[in-house]
Amino acid sequence: MAGGTPEFIDIATTDMHTGGEPVRIVTRGYPDIPGATILEKRRYARERLDHLRKFLMFEPRGHFDMYGVIPVAPDLSGADMAVLFMHNEGYSTMCGHAVIALGRYAVETGLVKAREPEATVTIQCPCGPVVAHVAVRNGKPGGVRFESVPAFAFALEKTVSTDAYGPVAVDIGYGGAFYALVAADQFGLDVRTSRTRDLVDAATAVTEAVKAQVPLHHPDDADLAFLYGTILTDGQDAFSDAPSANICVFADAQVDRSPTGSGVTARIAVQHRRGLIATGQARTFESVTGALFTGKAIRETTCGDFKAVTVEVGGEAHFTGESRFRLEPSDEIGKGFLLR
Repeated sequence: MAGGTPEFIDIATTDMHTGGEPVRIVTRGYPDIPGATILEKRRYARERLDHLRKFLMFEPRGHFDMYGVIPVAPDLSGADMAVLFMHNEGYSTMCGHAVIALGRYAVETGLVKAREPEATVTIQCPCGPVVAHVAVRNGKPGGVRFESVPAFAFALEKTVSTDAYGPVAVDIGYGGAFYALVAADQFGLDVRTSRTRDLVDAATAVTEAVKAQVPLHHPDDADLAFLYGTILTDGQDAFSDAPSANICVFADAQVDRSPTGSGVTARIAVQHRRGLIATGQARTFESVTGALFTGKAIRETTCGDFKAVTVEVGGEAHFTGESRFRLEPSDEIGKGFLLR
């Protein structure tokens, strides 16, 4: 051991992408993660195994915007699998693009039987159980739709102060993680045509302001009460058949290539709370890669004192390869680094 890090690491993964956003799924070599609950497992991974997150997410094996999944033992009865999510900053509580990939992965690998026309996969996430429905045709899995945990609007038209942009009006929605939602035109930007760097700078400024100025809370657990990121939108929140574009900047200024499953969930929850979309009305959301997710509120519910909705989000994931990653004892640089 050197500084608490094993001198030799050997981890296998299956890699996928959803709308261009990577999903690196650990398949072998990760140590067991103890804990009575999945949030306890998340804390253990953060406090005791973070060198492995850096090993898989950072260069030279990953990059600034890599995303990963660690399967763990479920503590929820009826769950087909349980997972932790990891990225450039730490560990998320929910990830919709990864759930879409995991649904297909579970059926493709035989973890869940490929029943036609649709196989159901229950995935225990840190935010709670998420049910994925995987379309199956001629034994082959395809598109995936999942049902969210209760999603709600935490705050509407909340004004925060930023150094670079002055006061900014934001909505804050929860879709398994908390997001600030802001129309990009408040910054003179367009999510379809502006430079990604300019969009990232604006979103990061909002994230920092909300973290400093808006205390968050979640009825279920304090570990869920943190702002994951900011989503800049095209401002098209009223129901329409046309796709609404957005870009999600989360964790440490990481850019989601997909429309962001938990972000779509949060957007639908806020739109429903505002009366801009009715239960059962499906919308389409577009990302910076042109990838599309569908989203709709399928039923009303509650989460503590919050009026909430269960949101269904749909998309497609694809396999990109399999890897076996190693760290040699003499390779200090290989433990992980980031350049931006």
